[in-house]
Amino acid sequence: MADYQIFEIPRYTLQAGVTLDLKLAYKTFGKLSKARDNVIVVPTFYGGRHPETEFMLAPGRAIDTTKYFVVIPNMFGNGYSSSPHNTPAPYGRGGFPLVGLYDNVICQHKLLTEHLKVKKIRLVSGFSMGAMQSFQWGALYPDLVDAIAPICGAARISDHNYLFVDSAKSTLQLDPDYKDGWYDAQPIRGVLAFGKVYAAWLFSQDFMRGAHYRELGLGARRDVVLLTQNYFLQNDANNLLAMADTWLNGDISANPVFNGDFKRALKAIRCRACVMPGATDLYFRVADSEAEVKLMPHAACHAIPSVWGHGAGFGLHAADNVFIDQHLRKLLA
Repeated sequence: MADYQIFEIPRYTLQAGVTLDLKLAYKTFGKLSKARDNVIVVPTFYGGRHPETEFMLAPGRAIDTTKYFVVIPNMFGNGYSSSPHNTPAPYGRGGFPLVGLYDNVICQHKLLTEHLKVKKIRLVSGFSMGAMQSFQWGALYPDLVDAIAPICGAARISDHNYLFVDSAKSTLQLDPDYKDGWYDAQPIRGVLAFGKVYAAWLFSQDFMRGAHYRELGLGARRDVVLLTQNYFLQNDANNLLAMADTWLNGDISANPVFNGDFKRALKAIRCRACVMPGATDLYFRVADSEAEVKLMPHAACHAIPSVWGHGAGFGLHAADNVFIDQHLRKLLA
Protein backbone atom coordinates (compact mmCIF):
# COMPACT_ATOMS: atom_id res chain seq x y z
CA MET A 1 0.00 0.00 0.00
CA ALA A 2 1.12 3.55 -0.74
CA ASP A 3 2.48 5.45 2.27
CA TYR A 4 1.16 8.76 1.00
CA GLN A 5 -2.11 10.54 0.31
CA ILE A 6 -3.53 12.15 -2.80
CA PHE A 7 -5.04 15.63 -2.97
CA GLU A 8 -7.13 15.97 -6.10
CA ILE A 9 -7.28 19.29 -7.95
CA PRO A 10 -9.95 19.06 -10.66
CA ARG A 11 -9.95 21.23 -13.77
CA TYR A 12 -6.75 23.09 -12.98
CA THR A 13 -5.48 25.37 -15.75
CA LEU A 14 -1.70 25.31 -16.02
CA GLN A 15 0.32 28.33 -17.08
CA ALA A 16 0.89 26.40 -20.29
CA GLY A 17 -2.84 26.85 -21.00
CA VAL A 18 -3.84 23.21 -20.56
CA THR A 19 -6.74 22.37 -18.22
CA LEU A 20 -6.65 18.94 -16.63
CA ASP A 21 -7.34 17.05 -13.42
CA LEU A 22 -4.23 17.01 -11.23
CA LYS A 23 -3.28 14.70 -8.41
CA LEU A 24 -0.87 16.00 -5.79
CA ALA A 25 0.77 13.25 -3.73
CA TYR A 26 1.93 14.20 -0.25
CA LYS A 27 3.01 12.71 3.04
CA THR A 28 2.77 14.25 6.50
CA PHE A 29 4.84 13.68 9.64
CA GLY A 30 4.20 14.74 13.21
CA LYS A 31 1.08 16.34 14.64
CA LEU A 32 -0.61 19.57 13.63
CA SER A 33 -1.00 21.94 16.58
CA LYS A 34 -4.40 23.21 17.66
CA ALA A 35 -3.50 26.63 16.27
CA ARG A 36 -2.42 24.93 13.01
CA ASP A 37 0.79 26.95 12.99
CA ASN A 38 3.64 24.48 13.59
CA VAL A 39 3.99 23.58 9.92
CA ILE A 40 7.12 22.96 7.87
CA VAL A 41 6.90 22.33 4.13
CA VAL A 42 9.69 20.37 2.42
CA PRO A 43 9.24 20.24 -1.38
CA THR A 44 10.89 17.40 -3.30
CA PHE A 45 13.83 17.71 -5.71
CA TYR A 46 14.76 16.51 -9.19
CA GLY A 47 14.24 12.78 -9.60
CA GLY A 48 13.23 12.43 -5.95
CA ARG A 49 10.02 11.65 -4.16
CA HIS A 50 9.09 11.93 -0.50
CA PRO A 51 11.04 8.78 0.57
CA GLU A 52 14.22 10.26 -0.89
CA THR A 53 13.45 13.59 0.81
CA GLU A 54 13.00 12.15 4.29
CA PHE A 55 16.74 12.49 5.02
CA MET A 56 15.92 16.08 5.97
CA LEU A 57 13.70 14.77 8.79
CA ALA A 58 16.09 12.18 10.21
CA PRO A 59 16.26 11.88 14.03
CA GLY A 60 18.48 14.56 15.52
CA ARG A 61 18.09 16.94 12.60
CA ALA A 62 16.67 20.46 12.89
CA ILE A 63 13.35 19.60 11.26
CA ASP A 64 12.05 17.66 14.25
CA THR A 65 8.83 15.74 13.61
CA THR A 66 8.18 15.52 17.37
CA LYS A 67 7.76 19.31 17.40
CA TYR A 68 6.59 20.19 13.91
CA PHE A 69 3.94 19.06 11.45
CA VAL A 70 5.96 18.40 8.31
CA VAL A 71 4.39 18.15 4.86
CA ILE A 72 6.32 16.80 1.89
CA PRO A 73 4.43 17.56 -1.34
CA ASN A 74 5.67 15.61 -4.35
CA MET A 75 6.60 17.76 -7.32
CA PHE A 76 4.52 17.20 -10.45
CA GLY A 77 6.33 14.89 -12.83
CA ASN A 78 8.10 12.87 -10.14
CA GLY A 79 5.97 9.75 -10.61
CA TYR A 80 3.79 10.05 -7.49
CA SER A 81 1.97 13.28 -8.30
CA SER A 82 0.53 13.76 -11.79
CA SER A 83 3.26 12.77 -14.24
CA PRO A 84 3.61 11.64 -17.86
CA HIS A 85 3.46 7.95 -16.98
CA ASN A 86 0.27 8.14 -14.85
CA THR A 87 -1.75 10.78 -16.70
CA PRO A 88 -4.39 9.56 -19.16
CA ALA A 89 -4.40 10.51 -22.83
CA PRO A 90 -4.19 12.99 -24.41
CA TYR A 91 -1.94 14.54 -21.73
CA GLY A 92 0.14 11.53 -20.73
CA ARG A 93 3.44 10.16 -21.99
CA GLY A 94 4.88 12.37 -24.76
CA GLY A 95 1.90 14.73 -24.51
CA PHE A 96 2.51 15.83 -20.93
CA PRO A 97 2.39 19.65 -20.69
CA LEU A 98 4.88 21.93 -18.97
CA VAL A 99 4.19 22.32 -15.24
CA GLY A 100 6.09 25.30 -13.85
CA LEU A 101 7.27 26.30 -10.39
CA TYR A 102 4.23 28.56 -10.14
CA ASP A 103 1.82 25.68 -10.87
CA ASN A 104 3.54 23.46 -8.32
CA VAL A 105 3.41 26.03 -5.53
CA ILE A 106 -0.13 27.23 -6.27
CA CYS A 107 -1.32 23.62 -5.97
CA GLN A 108 0.75 23.04 -2.82
CA HIS A 109 -0.82 26.16 -1.33
CA LYS A 110 -4.26 24.72 -2.06
CA LEU A 111 -3.27 21.52 -0.27
CA LEU A 112 -1.95 23.36 2.78
CA THR A 113 -4.68 25.98 3.17
CA GLU A 114 -7.83 24.43 1.69
CA HIS A 115 -7.33 20.77 2.59
CA LEU A 116 -5.08 20.76 5.66
CA LYS A 117 -6.45 24.12 6.91
CA VAL A 118 -3.00 25.42 7.81
CA LYS A 119 -2.95 28.95 9.28
CA LYS A 120 0.80 29.63 9.35
CA ILE A 121 3.89 27.99 7.88
CA ARG A 122 6.98 28.20 10.07
CA LEU A 123 9.42 27.20 7.33
CA VAL A 124 9.65 26.12 3.71
CA SER A 125 12.96 24.42 3.02
CA GLY A 126 14.04 22.24 0.15
CA PHE A 127 17.09 20.98 -1.68
CA SER A 128 17.88 21.72 -5.34
CA MET A 129 14.54 22.00 -7.18
CA GLY A 130 13.00 21.92 -3.71
CA ALA A 131 14.97 25.11 -3.08
CA MET A 132 13.53 26.66 -6.24
CA GLN A 133 10.04 25.90 -4.93
CA SER A 134 11.01 27.39 -1.56
CA PHE A 135 11.90 30.68 -3.26
CA GLN A 136 8.56 30.58 -5.09
CA TRP A 137 6.68 30.06 -1.82
CA GLY A 138 8.43 33.08 -0.30
CA ALA A 139 7.64 35.31 -3.27
CA LEU A 140 3.97 34.34 -3.53
CA TYR A 141 3.05 33.94 0.15
CA PRO A 142 5.40 36.02 2.35
CA ASP A 143 2.64 36.69 4.90
CA LEU A 144 1.77 33.01 5.30
CA VAL A 145 5.37 31.79 5.45
CA ASP A 146 7.55 32.84 8.37
CA ALA A 147 10.86 31.77 6.79
CA ILE A 148 12.40 29.99 3.83
CA ALA A 149 15.67 28.08 3.62
CA PRO A 150 16.60 27.18 0.04
CA ILE A 151 19.49 24.67 -0.01
CA CYS A 152 21.70 24.32 -3.11
CA GLY A 153 19.19 25.99 -5.40
CA ALA A 154 18.24 29.27 -7.05
CA ALA A 155 15.29 31.55 -7.62
CA ARG A 156 16.01 31.45 -11.35
CA ILE A 157 17.98 29.01 -13.45
CA SER A 158 21.26 30.52 -14.64
CA ASP A 159 22.32 30.44 -18.28
CA HIS A 160 25.14 28.00 -17.50
CA ASN A 161 22.87 25.69 -15.52
CA TYR A 162 20.37 25.81 -18.39
CA LEU A 163 23.03 24.52 -20.79
CA PHE A 164 23.79 21.57 -18.50
CA VAL A 165 20.16 20.53 -17.98
CA ASP A 166 19.31 20.95 -21.66
CA SER A 167 22.32 18.87 -22.75
CA ALA A 168 21.44 16.04 -20.35
CA LYS A 169 17.85 16.10 -21.59
CA SER A 170 18.96 16.00 -25.25
CA THR A 171 21.25 13.04 -24.50
CA LEU A 172 18.30 10.98 -23.28
CA GLN A 173 16.18 11.95 -26.28
CA LEU A 174 18.83 10.68 -28.72
CA ASP A 175 17.99 7.07 -27.85
CA PRO A 176 16.04 5.68 -30.86
CA ASP A 177 13.83 3.78 -28.42
CA TYR A 178 12.65 7.08 -26.92
CA LYS A 179 10.30 7.63 -29.90
CA ASP A 180 9.49 11.25 -29.01
CA GLY A 181 8.05 10.10 -25.70
CA TRP A 182 5.70 7.47 -27.14
CA TYR A 183 7.76 4.42 -26.20
CA ASP A 184 6.23 1.20 -24.89
CA ALA A 185 9.35 0.17 -22.97
CA GLN A 186 11.78 2.35 -21.04
CA PRO A 187 14.56 3.74 -23.33
CA ILE A 188 17.29 2.28 -21.16
CA ARG A 189 20.27 3.48 -23.18
CA GLY A 190 18.98 7.04 -23.07
CA VAL A 191 18.45 6.99 -19.31
CA LEU A 192 21.92 5.47 -18.78
CA ALA A 193 23.48 8.19 -20.95
CA PHE A 194 21.52 10.82 -19.02
CA GLY A 195 22.88 9.43 -15.74
CA LYS A 196 26.44 9.45 -17.08
CA VAL A 197 26.20 13.12 -18.07
CA TYR A 198 24.67 13.94 -14.68
CA ALA A 199 27.51 12.19 -12.82
CA ALA A 200 30.06 14.70 -14.08
CA TRP A 201 28.16 17.57 -12.44
CA LEU A 202 26.77 16.10 -9.22
CA PHE A 203 30.00 16.32 -7.23
CA SER A 204 32.88 18.81 -7.45
CA GLN A 205 36.37 18.55 -8.90
CA ASP A 206 37.70 18.68 -5.32
CA PHE A 207 35.44 15.77 -4.37
CA MET A 208 36.78 13.64 -7.21
CA ARG A 209 40.41 14.67 -6.69
CA GLY A 210 40.21 13.65 -3.05
CA ALA A 211 38.37 10.41 -3.89
CA HIS A 212 35.67 11.33 -1.36
CA TYR A 213 33.37 8.88 -3.16
CA ARG A 214 35.04 6.25 -0.98
CA GLU A 215 33.08 7.72 1.94
CA LEU A 216 29.96 6.51 0.13
CA GLY A 217 31.37 3.01 -0.17
CA LEU A 218 32.33 3.55 -3.80
CA GLY A 219 35.66 2.21 -4.97
CA ALA A 220 36.39 4.05 -8.18
CA ARG A 221 35.42 6.86 -10.56
CA ARG A 222 33.23 4.47 -12.54
CA ASP A 223 31.14 3.79 -9.45
CA VAL A 224 30.09 7.45 -9.32
CA VAL A 225 28.54 6.99 -12.78
CA LEU A 226 26.80 3.80 -11.68
CA LEU A 227 25.45 5.65 -8.63
CA THR A 228 23.68 8.28 -10.74
CA GLN A 229 22.57 5.77 -13.37
CA ASN A 230 20.94 3.53 -10.78
CA TYR A 231 19.26 6.55 -9.21
CA PHE A 232 17.69 7.72 -12.45
CA LEU A 233 16.66 4.22 -13.53
CA GLN A 234 14.07 4.47 -10.75
CA ASN A 235 12.32 7.13 -12.86
CA ASP A 236 10.33 6.83 -16.05
CA ALA A 237 12.17 8.64 -18.89
CA ASN A 238 9.23 10.95 -19.65
CA ASN A 239 9.02 11.82 -15.97
CA LEU A 240 12.71 12.78 -15.96
CA LEU A 241 12.12 15.02 -18.97
CA ALA A 242 8.99 16.61 -17.48
CA MET A 243 10.90 17.56 -14.33
CA ALA A 244 13.79 18.79 -16.49
CA ASP A 245 11.36 21.09 -18.31
CA THR A 246 10.20 22.49 -14.97
CA TRP A 247 13.85 23.09 -14.08
CA LEU A 248 14.67 24.68 -17.44
CA ASN A 249 11.77 27.10 -16.96
CA GLY A 250 12.62 27.73 -13.31
CA ASP A 251 12.03 31.42 -12.62
CA ILE A 252 9.99 32.69 -9.68
CA SER A 253 8.97 35.76 -11.69
CA ALA A 254 7.64 33.81 -14.70
CA ASN A 255 3.99 34.02 -13.71
CA PRO A 256 1.01 36.41 -13.78
CA VAL A 257 1.92 37.87 -10.38
CA PHE A 258 5.33 39.25 -11.39
CA ASN A 259 5.14 39.14 -15.21
CA GLY A 260 8.84 38.36 -15.58
CA ASP A 261 10.07 41.11 -13.24
CA PHE A 262 12.70 39.07 -11.41
CA LYS A 263 13.88 41.87 -9.14
CA ARG A 264 10.33 42.55 -8.01
CA ALA A 265 9.80 38.84 -7.29
CA LEU A 266 12.91 38.74 -5.09
CA LYS A 267 11.89 41.92 -3.27
CA ALA A 268 8.50 40.32 -2.61
CA ILE A 269 10.18 37.69 -0.40
CA ARG A 270 9.56 39.69 2.76
CA CYS A 271 9.77 36.69 5.10
CA ARG A 272 13.09 35.78 6.69
CA ALA A 273 15.36 33.77 4.41
CA CYS A 274 18.54 31.78 4.88
CA VAL A 275 19.94 30.85 1.48
CA MET A 276 22.51 28.03 1.58
CA PRO A 277 24.35 27.37 -1.68
CA GLY A 278 27.08 24.76 -1.81
CA ALA A 279 30.56 26.32 -1.95
CA THR A 280 31.59 23.93 -4.75
CA ASP A 281 28.18 23.30 -6.33
CA LEU A 282 28.48 23.19 -10.13
CA TYR A 283 24.72 23.70 -10.69
CA PHE A 284 23.83 26.62 -8.46
CA ARG A 285 26.79 28.91 -7.85
CA VAL A 286 27.41 30.98 -4.72
CA ALA A 287 27.74 34.17 -6.77
CA ASP A 288 24.22 33.71 -8.13
CA SER A 289 22.83 33.19 -4.62
CA GLU A 290 24.64 36.28 -3.32
CA ALA A 291 23.18 38.37 -6.13
CA GLU A 292 19.66 37.12 -5.36
CA VAL A 293 20.01 37.65 -1.61
CA LYS A 294 20.97 41.31 -2.13
CA LEU A 295 17.47 41.96 -3.45
CA MET A 296 15.63 40.06 -0.68
CA PRO A 297 14.65 42.30 2.26
CA HIS A 298 15.40 39.91 5.15
CA ALA A 299 17.83 37.38 3.73
CA ALA A 300 21.32 36.12 4.38
CA CYS A 301 23.56 33.87 2.31
CA HIS A 302 25.56 31.16 4.08
CA ALA A 303 27.56 28.96 1.72
CA ILE A 304 28.00 25.35 2.84
CA PRO A 305 31.80 24.89 3.20
CA SER A 306 31.95 21.55 1.43
CA VAL A 307 33.82 19.80 -1.37
CA TRP A 308 30.77 17.62 -2.05
CA GLY A 309 29.45 19.89 -4.80
CA HIS A 310 25.70 19.73 -5.31
CA GLY A 311 25.68 16.69 -3.05
CA ALA A 312 26.35 18.97 -0.05
CA GLY A 313 22.60 19.42 0.33
CA PHE A 314 21.66 15.80 -0.26
CA GLY A 315 22.26 14.55 3.29
CA LEU A 316 25.28 12.47 2.30
CA HIS A 317 27.96 14.08 4.48
CA ALA A 318 27.56 14.55 8.23
CA ALA A 319 29.49 17.82 8.45
CA ASP A 320 27.31 19.39 5.74
CA ASN A 321 24.17 18.31 7.58
CA VAL A 322 25.47 19.90 10.80
CA PHE A 323 26.10 23.21 9.01
CA ILE A 324 22.64 23.22 7.43
CA ASP A 325 20.90 22.29 10.67
CA GLN A 326 22.65 25.06 12.62
CA HIS A 327 21.08 27.64 10.34
CA LEU A 328 17.70 25.91 10.23
CA ARG A 329 17.56 25.92 14.03
CA LYS A 330 18.24 29.65 14.05
CA LEU A 331 15.33 30.22 11.68
CA LEU A 332 13.04 28.04 13.78
CA ALA A 333 14.10 29.47 17.15
